[in-house]
Amino acid sequence: MRIKNALVYTVEHGFVERDVLIKNGCFAGGEAAGTDGEEILDAGGDYLIPGLVDIHFHGCAGHDFSDGTPEALQAIGAYELRQGVTSICPASMTLSEETLKTVCANAYAYTKRLESEQDTGARLIGIHLEGPFISMEKKGAQNPAYIRNPDVEMFLRLQEAAHGLVRLITIAPETDGAKEFIRRLADQVHISVGHTCSDYETAYRAFSLGADHVTHFFNAMPPFTHRAPGVFGAAFDAKHVMPELICDGIHIDASAVRVVFSLFGAERMILISDSMMATGMEDGAYSLGGLPVTVRGNLATLEDGTIAGSATNLMDCMRKAVSMGIPLETAVRAATYNPARAIGAADVCGSITAGHRGDCVLLSKDDLSTKKVIFGGKVVA
Repeated sequence: MRIKNALVYTVEHGFVERDVLIKNGCFAGGEAAGTDGEEILDAGGDYLIPGLVDIHFHGCAGHDFSDGTPEALQAIGAYELRQGVTSICPASMTLSEETLKTVCANAYAYTKRLESEQDTGARLIGIHLEGPFISMEKKGAQNPAYIRNPDVEMFLRLQEAAHGLVRLITIAPETDGAKEFIRRLADQVHISVGHTCSDYETAYRAFSLGADHVTHFFNAMPPFTHRAPGVFGAAFDAKHVMPELICDGIHIDASAVRVVFSLFGAERMILISDSMMATGMEDGAYSLGGLPVTVRGNLATLEDGTIAGSATNLMDCMRKAVSMGIPLETAVRAATYNPARAIGAADVCGSITAGHRGDCVLLSKDDLSTKKVIFGGKVVA
């Protein structure tokens, strides 16, 4: 496939007008020769961006990643792909070890079904374990019955069940065993600070030991103040750290979104959806990690009013970020290249680069609506 007359997003130069060639499912160099009868797609001057990469979401289309069933991942993968989210690293909830083993094994089985073309859906490039090694005080919508201190051996058992697919894990660094956990595992998995009561010193020590990520910035952590900068200040000072942000219009005010992007810069920010099973569905009663959730519009809450994930997919979060004043090229980077880089997957996805998977999305230059989703060089939506 050759895509002509597109404004193509590049990490180095923003949007540039050029052709894009996809051969054998991967992007080819612009100078690569075409073949007789190759498919031509005229973009008509619209934007061509990499397929989006969501490294923190729980579900959609009436299903939860933590269901641990083939049917759930099939529905989730199909929905995400239709939205232009072509690479996924879904997040588990705080659950029992046996349940998490099932979730991890199911994720690996999904990747094998995709390889054999038994399933069609977004590519699963990793797993995000959001719990159980978190703070009881900042549990958010996580189930308190399964919260426990960081446990290296338990993590290794889960990683074995996942066949090495766990790329990101959230922990509260103030908990017993957290420092040893980070020391031993920072070279094996990306460690995120989240669901935490950490002060500045504790968070900065975690980053110094090798943690390199912050789970849904602002949410489930102490607020930033001028005498107690907390996780916010520590993440800013530790220049290798990349914070996630939920730009659904519910979790974070637009002004705070602009502040964080301005302070941390385009190179460090990550957009996530944190979506739960109601995403893409009607208002009503759902669940998240076994806890009942009520959804009205974009707002998902537990019975006590606690926000329980989002009901917005990543493509719509990216559009919302732009409506909040984030430049389009910055928002695209935060939803593609940065999340891929954050979990060590930027060599296969997240940018329109020769040799990378031929996944991209054509967006209207007028209103950013999705015109086409291209997956491995084939139009799928």
